[in-house]
Amino acid sequence: MFSALRKSLASRATFSDIQANILAGLTVGVIALPLSMALAIASGVPPQHGLYTAIVAGIVIAISGGSKVNISGPTAAFVVVLLPIVQQFGIGGLLVSGLMAGIVLIMMGVGKLGKLIEIVPYPVIIGFTAGIGVVIGTFQIKDFLGLDIQTQNGDYLDKLILIVNSLPTINWQESLIGGLTISILLLWPRVRSKIPGHLVALFLGSMIAWLLSQFSQDFSVATIGSRFHYEINGITGNGIPAILPAFEWPWNLSGANGKPIGLSFELIKLLLPSAITIAILGSLESLLCSVVADGMTGKKHNSNDELIGQGIGNIIAPLFGGIPATAAIARTAANIKAGGSTPLASVVHGLFVLGAILALTPLLAYIPMASMAALLIVVAWNMSEAKQFIRTIKIAPRDDVIVLILCFSLTVLFDMTIAVAVGMGLAAMLFIRRSIKVTNTTRIEKNHGVHGDLPNSIAIYDINGSLFFGSAQKALEAISRVTPDLRVVILDMTEVNMLDMSAIVAMESIADTLEKQQVFLIISNLQERMALKLHRVGITDKPAEIHFSRTLADAIAVANKIL
Repeated sequence: MFSALRKSLASRATFSDIQANILAGLTVGVIALPLSMALAIASGVPPQHGLYTAIVAGIVIAISGGSKVNISGPTAAFVVVLLPIVQQFGIGGLLVSGLMAGIVLIMMGVGKLGKLIEIVPYPVIIGFTAGIGVVIGTFQIKDFLGLDIQTQNGDYLDKLILIVNSLPTINWQESLIGGLTISILLLWPRVRSKIPGHLVALFLGSMIAWLLSQFSQDFSVATIGSRFHYEINGITGNGIPAILPAFEWPWNLSGANGKPIGLSFELIKLLLPSAITIAILGSLESLLCSVVADGMTGKKHNSNDELIGQGIGNIIAPLFGGIPATAAIARTAANIKAGGSTPLASVVHGLFVLGAILALTPLLAYIPMASMAALLIVVAWNMSEAKQFIRTIKIAPRDDVIVLILCFSLTVLFDMTIAVAVGMGLAAMLFIRRSIKVTNTTRIEKNHGVHGDLPNSIAIYDINGSLFFGSAQKALEAISRVTPDLRVVILDMTEVNMLDMSAIVAMESIADTLEKQQVFLIISNLQERMALKLHRVGITDKPAEIHFSRTLADAIAVANKIL
C-alpha cells in the first residue's frame, strides 16, 4: 500500500522534477476538466459529480496506489455500466454501488489478484471496449443533433429505434454547433499544438453558440446551464454549483423516485452485481493503464497496491459525491508526455479541477450540450479501437474472432456484465479445448531407437502435456486397451507438467483395470510433487502391481526383470 508515494519520496526529487510534475498536473487538469463533466453527463448524473470524482479519487488514488504516473477519474468505459444503475437506483444507488466496488477492489488487492489483466484474453478486452464505444457514441446522437427525445429507456435496440424514429426532429442549431465542435476535434491534431484539442473545440463551440445567440434571438441551444439545476440550502441555481465537494453519506442521496435511497441489506443485494462489475472493469482499466504507463516510462508499477489504491479512492470518492473512478489511459499518457513522474502530478491535476469549480463555474454553464456530445463521440471512437478490432478479425484464429464478436455483440445488445462473463467463459472453454488437443498419448513403436527392440509384452506410452479434467480421459483412454500378450505397461510421464483430481481418478481407474488383467504398471519420471499426489490416493509402489522409476531406461530394466 502507498508504494508509489513511498518510492517517489525515497527518490528525493529535485526542484526541476517538482516543477515538471506541477506543469504536467496543470496540463492534465485542463484535459480532465471538460472530460469529467462530459462523462458524468453520459453516466446520467449532473456534471459536478464528474468533477468531484477527478478531485477526490484523482488525489486519493495517486497517494495510495501502486503507480506513480496514473491519472484516475471518471472514464468512458464506466458509462454503459453506470447509466443503467442511475436509471434504476438514482444517484444515491450509484454512489453506494461505487463504495461497494471500492471494498471489492481492496479485497482483490489484498488477495494478490493484481495479475488479473494477464488472464483476460485480448479478444475479450477489445470486444467489450469496442462495444462500449458504440453504445456511448449512439447515445450522444440525441444531444448532437438536438433530437426531440424526452426519455431514453429500454435496451440498446429500443433506444436505437427511438433515435432513428426521431431523426425528423433534428434541430439545425444544435447540429451546427455539434458539427463545428467535432470538426475542430478532428482537425486540431494537424495543427500540432500543445493546447488540448478538446479544450479548443469546447471553447470555440461555446463562443460561437453564444455569439450566434447574441445576433439572433431565434438561435438557442441547450447548455450545461440550461440543462442542469441544483438546490443547496434552499438556494437554487443553474449549471454547476461553485462549492467544494462536501461530505454526505451516499445512502442519504436520492434514488430513482427522488427520495433518499436509504441503506438496507436488500439494497446491498440488488447493487452487489453492479458493484462487482464496476470493480472488475475498474481493475482491468487501471492495470491495463499501468502496463501502458510502464511501457512509456520504463518503470514498474505494483499491481496489487494499485488495486488497493483504486479501492480506497472508490470508497472515499462517493462520500464526497464522486462517481466510480479508475485510471484513465489517455490522461495518464498525457501526464507522462508532459513530464509527470510522481503522484504529485495527479494531486495538482485534482487541485486544478477544484480551483476551476470555484472560479470557472459561471463560464462552464455556457458549454453547449451538442459540444459535449461531440466530445463524447470522439472519445467513444478512440476507445472503440476500430483498427485493432478489424485487424483482429482479419488475422486472429477463428476461435478468437468468435470471442471478439460475441463480447462486442453482448456489450452492445445487453450489457458489459454479461459480455465479460460469457466472453471469459467461452475463452476458458476454448483454451481447454486447445489444451486437450496438445495433450496426447503416443505408444512408442516396438523398434525403440534408444533402448533397442521391445517385446510385444511391453508397451511404452509417452504422455505429453497437462493432465486435467478436460484432457485426462482423452490422453489415458488408449492405455486401457490391453492386448492378450501384454504383460507390462510403462507410462513415460517426463513431459507431464500438471495432474489434477480428475487425472488422478483416471490414473487410479487405469491402475485397477491393469491389475485385474494381471498387467504390471510402471510410472516413469513423474515429478515428485505429482508422485506425492498419487501416493496420497493409494497409488503406491507395490512390487506386485505398480512400480515407479526415475528414468525410462530404469523402467525398461524393471519390465524385463518382471518378464
